[in-house]
Amino acid sequence: MPRLLLRSPPTSLAQGIVSHIEDQRDSVDYKKALQQWHAYGDIFRTHGWEISTVDQDDSLPDSVFVEDGIISVDNLQEDKKEKPGLLIFASPGNSAREGEIAGIQAAIKSSLPQHAHAEILKPGKLDGGDILKIPCKQLIYIGNSARTNVEGIRQFTALVQPLGWKVETIPVKKALHLKSMVTALPDGTVIGFQPFLEDHGVFEKFIAMPEAEGVAVVHLNVDPSDSNTPLLISASAPKSYKILEDMGHKLIKAEVSEFEKLEGCVTCLSVRIRHD
Repeated sequence: MPRLLLRSPPTSLAQGIVSHIEDQRDSVDYKKALQQWHAYGDIFRTHGWEISTVDQDDSLPDSVFVEDGIISVDNLQEDKKEKPGLLIFASPGNSAREGEIAGIQAAIKSSLPQHAHAEILKPGKLDGGDILKIPCKQLIYIGNSARTNVEGIRQFTALVQPLGWKVETIPVKKALHLKSMVTALPDGTVIGFQPFLEDHGVFEKFIAMPEAEGVAVVHLNVDPSDSNTPLLISASAPKSYKILEDMGHKLIKAEVSEFEKLEGCVTCLSVRIRHD
């Protein structure tokens, strides 16, 4: 069964790092954030996902954004019985987040001991928010951002190429992570917020979204080959919702306003592990 990895919001949530948006941390409502986080997990449960939770750590304000700490990569090769996929522990690009990795490692080794894993080593830096997988094209875009450096990209590429993935690097200068400015639809079409992009021409198919919050979608399918998967999108992006709905996509809204105040979105609150 597909597994969703979550980490509950720390009580120190409002002390999280903000770098590319207006500082709204004083208005973060912890009780509301906790309610939104539980509702977010419930959406996945209703779509057949089994939930694993990393222990809460109140000393790590950004730890709820668990996607930055680990990347799940499927093996695309035909003979994948011995290694159906790989879990890659990140090397945080901001030193204040380095303490997040130990808790994630402990949770994975406890709840998913059968899964193969690797890690990005210093001086490599790599955040999971800079990884955008396009399974239908066997392609991974990696953001070269303030949080992910060339050495981190080199190590990651060496780990995923043997699994059948191609890798392309995208410069990220106007946003925190690659997935702060683009994600992708099931057919591989990239959706993004143009003011954050240097050049959307690097993508074969691109559709602009009118809201920054509208660029993040999560495929709720348990089967990665399901092109009719419902898409999870922020409730803060009604115009983007309408565009995608008019394209024929089934959408489900998630309230994540308290996390958006901290440069979070619907993608970074979880890690979707689809391989056994």
